[in-house]
Amino acid sequence: MKGYIHSVETFGAVDGPGLRYVVFMQGCPLRCLYCHNPDSWKLKEGKKTSVKELVADIKKYKNYINGVTLSGGEPLMQPKFALSLIKAIKKLGLNVAIDTAGSFPLSFSKCVIDACDLVILDIKSIDNALCKELTGMENKNNISTLEYCESINKDVWIRQVVVPGYTLDENYLTKLAKFLSKFSCVKTVDLLPFHKFGEFKWQTLEYEYKLKSTKEPTKEEMEKAKQIFKEFGIELLK
Repeated sequence: MKGYIHSVETFGAVDGPGLRYVVFMQGCPLRCLYCHNPDSWKLKEGKKTSVKELVADIKKYKNYINGVTLSGGEPLMQPKFALSLIKAIKKLGLNVAIDTAGSFPLSFSKCVIDACDLVILDIKSIDNALCKELTGMENKNNISTLEYCESINKDVWIRQVVVPGYTLDENYLTKLAKFLSKFSCVKTVDLLPFHKFGEFKWQTLEYEYKLKSTKEPTKEEMEKAKQIFKEFGIELLK
């Protein structure tokens, strides 16, 4: 089984519990305004790699990592490859997380969600219109993915990028916190401050970067955002 990957990180510290071997898979249907890897969007621009090759490399780090995370891009864009890779990794005795936006219908992605140990779900926005403005797609599949994880008791970590002028809004964050508080599958929420680390990639690819004038959230603004979630009893990722 072969698929397209963007890159790998052998000791990732922010992509799941503990130290992770992270496979950044190529291809994504979203066009997030704040994406820091726009070079991962087009599927066949990645490196064609076999499950066997990846597993052989993962084995080198098995004794030093806590697990493997399939990220992207969007790992659910290549479900057969992702599923085959997950099964092979589990034979090594390692747990597997998928870092996804849940952008595909469950009929397409369910097999991968069932097979992994943890879903790191980038919620984008629970407001449908705002989600479409930020990503180019509606949030129906994103929300359905979360609801499915709840139905099968699959552990979920939520990620929300906090973008001034978009998701850095007290009313929106309160609505999100209230919504997420109803899900027992949600174990933690990671509020990620918007940054411009990937802006140079947009320029290199000659894509229009619409957030040029958007400032990064201040430390005080992020603390206020976190306090909203704490008031709903939601555990935040430290």
